[in-house]
Amino acid sequence: MQPEWWHWIVGGIVLTLAELAIPAFFVIWFGLGALLVGLALLLAPGLSPTAQLALWTVASLAMVALWFRVFRRSRGDSRIGQAAGEAIGEIGLLATPVAPFARGRVRFQKPLLGAEEWACLADRELPAGERVRVVAVEGSFLKIEKA
Repeated sequence: MQPEWWHWIVGGIVLTLAELAIPAFFVIWFGLGALLVGLALLLAPGLSPTAQLALWTVASLAMVALWFRVFRRSRGDSRIGQAAGEAIGEIGLLATPVAPFARGRVRFQKPLLGAEEWACLADRELPAGERVRVVAVEGSFLKIEKA
């Protein structure tokens, strides 16, 4: 049995709607790839089943790659309710001393990213009570340097 153009359209719609039940935002690209093959088959009805599957695979993987390269990168490292880089440059006071690549605690006058005190890392040793500046957010740690 040779797949018709409408088989691909129905399959694409089913996969796209399946994204509503699967919270990964990944299946949609395979559905859109199937829709693309359906449209290509409508315009060029002589495509073999092998060519159809190859076109679906290439189109789906290209859309996934485009998503991870372009769209995901533009989102930045923002946190819930925070703009990307909002914490960078904030000044705090070390609550505990920090050794190179060892954790410490930094306290802020106003809550930063939802908390007044954060675990921090530094490239060099800093004593407790030192004023520090946030230079990066690395996971759940703030990377700091002397202000």
